[in-house]
Amino acid sequence: MKKELFDKNPILKLSFDFSLMVIEYCEQLEVNKKYVLSRQLLRSGTSIGANAMEAQNAESKADFLHKMRVAAKEAEETQYWLWLCNYSPAYPNCDDLITKLDEVNKVLGSIINSARKNLVNK
Repeated sequence: MKKELFDKNPILKLSFDFSLMVIEYCEQLEVNKKYVLSRQLLRSGTSIGANAMEAQNAESKADFLHKMRVAAKEAEETQYWLWLCNYSPAYPNCDDLITKLDEVNKVLGSIINSARKNLVNK
């Protein structure tokens, strides 16, 4: 992976940083034997960046938009798991993850809206 790609692409940087945070949090969950939510959160939380990365090599503008929408769907799922963790008193605090995910969602929303406009105005 080229560092320059991340430096020039906010969604890749944000989603990668978020993935690292998710991994760390899921490790805490594993220590606390919260295996089910840990696995769900790890899958969806790291998938956001994976889909954004895959979008960088999209075959078309429509394919790019589709992959970014998949990343947004994964972000929604991740938000659900984080809310479960947040509202359950038996889980470690995840406020930092929720805040970072809000940033990711804002950037994804902006990218999707821009890509949709570019596709329509073709």
